[in-house]
Order: sequence, then structure tokens, then C-alpha cells
Amino acid sequence: MTEVDLFDYELPDELIAALPAERRDQSRLLALERAGGVAAHRRFYELPELLRDDDLLVMNDARVIPARLQARRKSGGRIELLLVRPLQDGDQDCDHWLAMTRGAQRLQPGEALSIENTELEVVVEAKRQDGYVTLSFGGLGARQVMEHGAMPLPPYIEKARDARGMPRRIPQVDRERYQTVFADRPGAVAAPTAGLHFTKEMLEVIHRRGVEVRMLTLMVGPGTFRPVRDERIEDHNLEAEMFHLPGETAGAVDRALADGRRIVATGTTTCRVLEYVARERAWREQTGWTDLYIYPPFEFRVVGALITNFHLPRSTLLMLVSAFAGRENILRAYRLAVERRYRFYSYGDAMFIH
Repeated sequence: MTEVDLFDYELPDELIAALPAERRDQSRLLALERAGGVAAHRRFYELPELLRDDDLLVMNDARVIPARLQARRKSGGRIELLLVRPLQDGDQDCDHWLAMTRGAQRLQPGEALSIENTELEVVVEAKRQDGYVTLSFGGLGARQVMEHGAMPLPPYIEKARDARGMPRRIPQVDRERYQTVFADRPGAVAAPTAGLHFTKEMLEVIHRRGVEVRMLTLMVGPGTFRPVRDERIEDHNLEAEMFHLPGETAGAVDRALADGRRIVATGTTTCRVLEYVARERAWREQTGWTDLYIYPPFEFRVVGALITNFHLPRSTLLMLVSAFAGRENILRAYRLAVERRYRFYSYGDAMFIH
């Protein structure tokens, strides 16, 4: 059994990034060798130099939806809703959604909530003990409701902005920058942050290098940010998330594995889909759900290199990168990143683990 305390580290609050880098590819890049733990300090625009000409680069094209809504009860009390997913798989304009709210225990089935600054209402259909509720949009459709929503930034970004006297929400920044330039399939409530550093120009450079680039989709959910509260990491349950693996990506992965080429996963979300499908032994087009929870020790059957951001202490994402590169290697690299004043979390800097 493994204690969660083994995946802890100290981070000064001022290193939590409140804003993205001025230019996406100007983020810093810590290149870490898995074998020897050697670290090199680069900029993200130098990533093409670290890729091999025959690499297969796989990316998550999930698009973040403006899923955060401010609502009011008939009593006048305010309540914040986070739309999580439609109850009809894949139907983003579905009339019935699962949502999360901190005030779920106060809500009653059948209660109508008014969306702030609009004449729109949503109705609480049912509530669950885990803080989730199901909502009905009364025939409006999710798209119309989400026209009044905000990007679902992680709480630590808002906290960092508070500490620096900044507005919590900066829509003109967040609507563009909390989204990858290749985002295509809407439905995520958190960004696949490793992809935030890519620019279209950089992707063109990578294509010219001969690197094969393919997409898949994992609809990132709020479970991504839930801390592991169990003392033993094995006792934690990861929430399932919906994925789609296109046929051309499945075929590309199958060929790369057969040819012994390196597969580079852009982000932990991409990594989880690839390793989940590897265990299903089905390299074909498919849509499904994965709750694959990766922690040490773990046999990686597909991923040979990983692009990733710096993750929260005691998080499942930190456990995943520790499984990939070794816990001591990762924690040593994180200490170095703190010393060198790297910027952490969603809007922060990146790592290339190879």
C-alpha cells in the first residue's frame, strides 16, 4: 500500500500562475530524462528539437465549454452551478445535465433557479449525496443556457488572482487562452492543459519535421482537480470520463507500435486514453468511458514520452507522472522547478518527460 503523503511537495503561492504566458509557446519547458533524471531548461517553442522525425504525437482536441453559471434561488440566495455533462452521451445540446454545486444539500427537487442577469430558469430534477444534481433546461437546450456561462477556471487560478488584487474573471483572456488552438469537440469542463502551449505556427513546424500528429478526445471532468483524500492512494476512485478514439488515430498508434516508433502523449488525458485502449487491445474507432487510474507501479504499453504541466500536490495527475518517470525523479524535478521559479498549474509552464 502506498501513502498519499509520498506525493506531496511544497509550493510557494506566488508560483501558481494567475495568467498565461504572453505568448503560448514562450512558456518554459523542463525536459526530464526518465532514465537518469537529468533535467534541461528550455522554452516550449524548442519542443520540435526534442521530437524525433518518426515520432507519433497524439493530442486531445476536447473543447472547454462555458460551463460555470451563476444562479439565484427564489429566496434570493446565490448559487454557482458547474455543468458537468449531458445525461445523453455526447449530445451537447441535451435538455438534461449533470451539474455540480457546493450548495446541493440546500436545493430541493423541483426547485427552479434563475440564471443571473437573464430571464432563463433551470429546474433541479434530483440531487445526489456526492454534491451533484441533475438539471432540466425546460426545452431551452444547453447552448442557449451556456451563452450566459463563464469558462470553468480551476479554483486555484481565481485564488491566485485574488491574492494579487486581480479580477477573478478576465473573460477576454480566459475564453481564448483556456482553450487549445486545436480544440474541436465541445464538452470538457477543464482544459487539457499540456496542449495550451502549442501555437498553429509551431504545429506547422512539427508537421514539416515529419512528425505524425493525430487527435483523440477525452472530455475532461471536474474529477481531474479532486484531491486524493484517502490515506492510501489505492483507495481513491477516479471518476469516469468520456473519450473518443478516431479510426485514423487508432490505426496510427497500431502502426507506430508495430514499427517500434515513439508515441508522444500530449497531456495526462491523452496518456490515459491510450493506455486504457491498450488494455482493451482494440485499436479501432471507438467511443467509451475510462476511469483508468495510473499510479506507481504501472506498465506503460504505449506512451514513450509525455508533455505535461506541473501538477498539484497529492493529485492523481502527479501520481501518473510519477508512475511514468519515477516518484523521486519527479519530486526532484519539481524542487528544481521551484528553485528556478517555474510557473505552476494550468496557466503555468510545462515538462517534456522522455
